Amino acid sequence: MASKRIVTVCGWSGCSYYARAKEMAKTLAVLYPADYEANLEEEATRDDYRAKLDVFRSKTPSDAKAQKHTSSPIVFLTEQGSTSFVGGCDDTIAWGRAQLSPSGVDAAAATVVPDGFAKDHGFDYDVVVIGGGSGGLACSKEMAKLGAKVAVLDFVKPSPAGSTWGLGGTCVNVGCIPKKLMHTASIIGETIKDDAAAFGWAVDQKAHDWTSMREKIQNYVKSLNFKYRVALREAGISYLNKLGEFVGKNTLKLTDKKGKTSEITAARFVVAVGGRPNRLQIPGGEHAVDSDDVFSLEKAPGRVLCVGAGYIALECGGFTAGLGYPTTCMVRSILLRGFDRECVGKIQTHLEHHGVSLQVGVTPTKIEKDPATGVLTVHGSDGSANQYDTVLVATGRKADTTGLGLSTVPGAAEDVVASGKVACVDEQLPHAPHVYAVGDVIDGRPELTPVAIEAGLRLARRLFGGASERMDYENVATTVFTPLEYGAIGLSEDDAIEALGKDNVESYISEFAPLEYALSDARAERGDGSYAKLVCDKTKDLKVVGFHYLGPNAGEVTQGFSVAMRKGATYSDFLSTVGIHPTIAEEFTGLTVTKSSGESAAKGGC
Repeated sequence: MASKRIVTVCGWSGCSYYARAKEMAKTLAVLYPADYEANLEEEATRDDYRAKLDVFRSKTPSDAKAQKHTSSPIVFLTEQGSTSFVGGCDDTIAWGRAQLSPSGVDAAAATVVPDGFAKDHGFDYDVVVIGGGSGGLACSKEMAKLGAKVAVLDFVKPSPAGSTWGLGGTCVNVGCIPKKLMHTASIIGETIKDDAAAFGWAVDQKAHDWTSMREKIQNYVKSLNFKYRVALREAGISYLNKLGEFVGKNTLKLTDKKGKTSEITAARFVVAVGGRPNRLQIPGGEHAVDSDDVFSLEKAPGRVLCVGAGYIALECGGFTAGLGYPTTCMVRSILLRGFDRECVGKIQTHLEHHGVSLQVGVTPTKIEKDPATGVLTVHGSDGSANQYDTVLVATGRKADTTGLGLSTVPGAAEDVVASGKVACVDEQLPHAPHVYAVGDVIDGRPELTPVAIEAGLRLARRLFGGASERMDYENVATTVFTPLEYGAIGLSEDDAIEALGKDNVESYISEFAPLEYALSDARAERGDGSYAKLVCDKTKDLKVVGFHYLGPNAGEVTQGFSVAMRKGATYSDFLSTVGIHPTIAEEFTGLTVTKSSGESAAKGGC
């Protein structure tokens, strides 16, 4: 893939120096999966290795040092089609540590391939941004501020259920914003039910009013749509509510909602089209809705089935259950793949304790709709057949590049991967350098709104402001808004062990009840609580490589610690920080129990 640097380590299996170099290559590949790939060419014996040395050396035939190299390992780096000799074990370890250095990452300048831009280019625009989501809007406004003539295209293709929305992209309309508001609604309901009486409030509990909540949320979203349009106008940006399709290197065909077409040209393009939900490819799959629809459902969802195991499925299942609607989540294999398994296990237990039914190891095979009642009967791979009022499919998303016409741009097709995403080097398509991308459409990058915004800002400054700072995609904080919120930064404990070795990892943990829960009998009976974990690298003065928190206000707690993580904070830095009392966050300044000790992490009192 164009965006990856391939580290090729050649050696023999019994060589300890080969093992060290191999681990460094694998570590880079685990820590930076979008940037590095480990290619291991391992021979069984020393003699086998020596017999193939000439073959290995032929990777860089003109490098004199490589031709003289005789020991194991011999290591090469391939980037953008060119291979260079790294050296042996010590050279590889030194080079790898330089790549892992936070200061090195922060200071690195972006790789830039000349894109042919000239001030007198003669096109309609300096740059056209295709997509009016978070990344596209941030990038367009910053470029305009730096003097560029900019146009933004944004056209929402209706979901299979017919849902459409305004300017602002997924996050504002059918993602982060309405999701967080509905999650908040469910948390308020939980507080009324479980906590209010314990704190002295006599509350008359009534059923949740879906219609009222939906109307308030949709009105708020529409106000944001309006503000974004005003912001583009004030920035002097041409906003075109039209669907764009490349019909050549510098030309886009535009189609409006009435089917009328026109063309515009630009010297540069930024692809910021994001993604759309995968559809349920089973008989009756058309009866399911997805995250493009759920936040604007005209009536309450009733009995809900969420199909999927990622954060979208579990967040939606969490808030529908919290709002009082019977909810089941159908999970093919494991919940929240890629996150810390211990933390995910606690989330799973919490979901079940809070009324979410889980069908694990099951997939839907058929949906039948009763034409008279609208009730949906869902057949499962386990032979089950259950009835629901709403089936929400959340089994992943696909880049919205179908119909974009990238194949008409010379070289661009080489940078489109099987998923439809684009492989970039520092947000630039290597084989079509006048085309750039930000956000979820980039292969191998976190699909998070703040990531798209920051990448868009930095790209704009490089293109029109003379800057060189590259986007740093590592140690990006995130939060999963399940009923038990989960904040994470860096590596899971599982990935840290895989990358660094079990003997080189130590985790400091604490399990505790937040003060906010102290008076609630209902929470005590369920065992509601919080969990804190710092995953540390023992070979680097206990540098914190993973931060994990389960509990209330996870986003607020996690955000602040992300600064420390980016600066390479160690366990002692956390421990020497004076906490704010009484807060949840202060728990991270006093973690003393290690996983390896086997001691209980349960904490009582202050």
